[in-house]
Amino acid sequence: MIRDNQKVLVVIPAYNEHGRVGDIIRAAKLILPSAKVLVVNDCSSDDTGNESVGAGADVVTHLINLGYGAALETGYFYALKYGYEFIVQMDGDGQHLPDEVPQILAPVLDGRADIVIGSRYLSSVSTYKTSFVRKAGQKIFGMILSLIIGYKITDPTSGFQCLNRKAFELFSRGQFPNDFPDADVLLMAHYAGFRVKEVPVVMLGRSGGESMHAGLKPLYYVIKMILSIVMVFLSQRRWKQYVP
Repeated sequence: MIRDNQKVLVVIPAYNEHGRVGDIIRAAKLILPSAKVLVVNDCSSDDTGNESVGAGADVVTHLINLGYGAALETGYFYALKYGYEFIVQMDGDGQHLPDEVPQILAPVLDGRADIVIGSRYLSSVSTYKTSFVRKAGQKIFGMILSLIIGYKITDPTSGFQCLNRKAFELFSRGQFPNDFPDADVLLMAHYAGFRVKEVPVVMLGRSGGESMHAGLKPLYYVIKMILSIVMVFLSQRRWKQYVP
């Protein structure tokens, strides 16, 4: 599937994912043997870093906890520095199945999309369960985004994505959110002229660890995301200058 001249980097942001991340790395390497796996260890207090190295990944470690979005951005900088053309990003908590990687990678490799999102809500066999509040938030922000961009996005909060170099280069220009890069980032991509596509995937619940949406964070997320979407909408001229 991956041609010899196509460099693919699998980016796994990880915070305290010891006992899970190693299995994900090994599975990803089996599915994409020619790809490099990079774990961005966001200042974990457990053995995430050593486990990742032992499983065969390259590891970049933040000296302080910077957040999920910052970990992704570190992956983008790494990919730019070492000449990668494509990024597959997936979580280190076991929610994203490495077996599903080929179907989110294929449309980008084939040139049919610049960004592909793995949507848990398009799959007819998905067993993913979440709280009513979080699911409602996902649906509402999906509706808002779809209304603005003019086509349907069902799962804007999915972190299971594939991006080509033009897309992750855009996101490395200093405007990428440190915490929750979701609907606001997809709106940036739309205004910059990138083709965004969703494909169905199966997602599982977390196999352990603490969700980045724990505690009062969902309330913060909702307020922050509304403000971010408004700011991107008001500054859409800025993003249109990057149209490929």
